Amino acid sequence: MTDAFGLFAPVLPLAWATAVVVTGWQRRPRPTRRPPGVDLSPSGAPAGGSGPGRWTVGTALAGLGGALRRRTGRPADPGADLRLGVAVVASAVLVVAGAWPLAAGVVAAGPVTGRLRHRRRERRAADAVIDELPEVVDLFVLAAGAGLTVPLAVPAVARRATGPIGAGLAAADQAARLGRALPDALADLAASLGEPVRGLVAVLVSAERYGTPLVDSLARLAADVRVQRRRRAEAAARRVPVKLLFPLVLCTLPAFALLTVVPLLLSALGSLRL
Repeated sequence: MTDAFGLFAPVLPLAWATAVVVTGWQRRPRPTRRPPGVDLSPSGAPAGGSGPGRWTVGTALAGLGGALRRRTGRPADPGADLRLGVAVVASAVLVVAGAWPLAAGVVAAGPVTGRLRHRRRERRAADAVIDELPEVVDLFVLAAGAGLTVPLAVPAVARRATGPIGAGLAAADQAARLGRALPDALADLAASLGEPVRGLVAVLVSAERYGTPLVDSLARLAADVRVQRRRRAEAAARRVPVKLLFPLVLCTLPAFALLTVVPLLLSALGSLRL
């Protein structure tokens, strides 16, 4: 046990520093993009000396990761390129330092991290759709109550909805203006945004194709989607205590022990020695 600790002791500060640098780089403030042709400095060059050919550590790591991903036939992805470049450099440093198990762990953690990020993005996109859906349905209720038909209500709601559903409705309206049938365009919206919007699309398509009453169906749908959003919020609230266990066990309890229990033990040991 002591030999293993002595082997990894010089490497642990390096691994910690690498994790800090990578985290800080990923959370750095993004530079403001300057419009082309705008002179921002007295000499005519952009302020700060930055340009499209400026070399940085991030661009070098992203270039390395991008070259490796292109050799395997992967599509371009700046985030994945940067993560792969960081993993390759970190594993190379660990191999040079003699920490083969840690290098293998860094290499194995790359694909797992990518999959977790992809799932997190998908979950956030689905959550955004669910959060926006009740307001969108309410807008359709107001539009239908004001006498608008489905072809008129879709662009009216799209102009006032700011989330992914609003963007999808605007795209469907644009496709309908170019000659495509509006029900088919709305069906594409359901296919792209997933299961949460299928009820709304079904109501709109049924009203457009078969002339079914729109206001009553939308009112029932509004109540249903609000119940679903409330249940989702309650489920998220029930998961909060489980998520708090990690910082509680690894941060709060050790700090409490260091500030309260350890001084008492030291004073007791000192009194026993006397």
